[in-house]
Amino acid sequence: EINQLMSLIINTFYSNKEIFMRELISNSSDALDKIRYQSLTDKTVLDSQSELKIEITTDEKNKTWTIRDTGIGMTKADLVNCLGTIARSGTKQFMEAISEGKADMSMIGQFGVGFYSAYLVADKVTVQTKHNDDEQYIWESEAGGHFTIRRDHSESLGRGTRIVLHLKEDQLDYLEERKIKDIIKKHSQFIQYPINLLVRKETEREVEEEESSDKREEEKKDEEKKDEEKKDEDVKVEDKVE
Repeated sequence: EINQLMSLIINTFYSNKEIFMRELISNSSDALDKIRYQSLTDKTVLDSQSELKIEITTDEKNKTWTIRDTGIGMTKADLVNCLGTIARSGTKQFMEAISEGKADMSMIGQFGVGFYSAYLVADKVTVQTKHNDDEQYIWESEAGGHFTIRRDHSESLGRGTRIVLHLKEDQLDYLEERKIKDIIKKHSQFIQYPINLLVRKETEREVEEEESSDKREEEKKDEEKKDEEKKDEDVKVEDKVE
């Protein structure tokens, strides 16, 4: 079933691929709800990360789209049970509804498998997560139904989850700031947590060349000025000799 679902998502001709953003933001919001509810009876659960927020970061150079939340995070067991096996009942129901024409890809979240909509635009997904009750882990899959989980020894998230989508070559328009803002406004305007957008852009090479060209022009003018001054000095010297 997991391979069938992945094959369906990867090979789908579904044009409204932007729903991946709605699903991932919704999942982040749910994770934030869970830690907020826990904090009502135990305020110390927020010690690891006090601010409840969602951040979206794009990186043009590495062609990645990243969403980060400071929600409840996942334990290793959660990664295996929630991402590794997919909610089997939801997967089966979704597949049946699709085949019977009772659902389309936009309804994937209603069956509890919205996370996998990420593969509409990405060929590889990396999940870093930290739960208060466990170590930090990385889950990774290249959309083939196989995945790996390992301890994450990089910088601590404090608490929460970071999902990195390595975008397909024909889906790089999802790195555009305007497009992201429009989709968030369209699908996620009622999310009660702040959504911060951080856009990383490559420095235009032409600008550097123009600056270098201007610098060379200035240096050339300085050299010409020095040559003129030297000629004047030569003339004065010759006058004195005569």
